[in-house]
Amino acid sequence: MIRFRLKELIAEKEFQEGRRVTLEEISRATDIHRTTLSKVSNQKGYNTTTDVLDKLCDYFQVNLGQLAEHIKDDGQGDA
Repeated sequence: MIRFRLKELIAEKEFQEGRRVTLEEISRATDIHRTTLSKVSNQKGYNTTTDVLDKLCDYFQVNLGQLAEHIKDDGQGDA
């Protein structure tokens, strides 16, 4: 399963910049719908597009491996 590290990247950006970063702000800056950002952030196993991943990598100035990671599936759920 792929796990997105969006919450961690937001927290890191907030710490570095000393301010709150909202999904609404990220949505405006990236043209990614706020609902999509919420799903990437909160929904386990959410399936998104490479366009969304590319925009988030650009926004946070990270590579894909810093945005998402592969974790071993525990064998539960649908494939």
